[in-house]
Amino acid sequence: MPTYTMINKETGEEQDMVLSFAERDELLAKGNHTQKLTTAKIVSGVGGTARLTSDGWKDKLREIKKGSGKDNTINI
Repeated sequence: MPTYTMINKETGEEQDMVLSFAERDELLAKGNHTQKLTTAKIVSGVGGTARLTSDGWKDKLREIKKGSGKDNTINI
């Protein structure tokens, strides 16, 4: 179930709640809470993170390259 950040209208307190869509609608219909709208949290693999390949994987690639013929495009 998704997590919603709900704001109590009386106290202004924000609380993260795990609710189904129907439960969220019920809570909002009662009129005591509003939902805080947030932007999507994007996770990207692009950036300054170095990616290292283990020696075991490189050995496996060498084995595949050796058996794949002379016109292969496998870079190790």
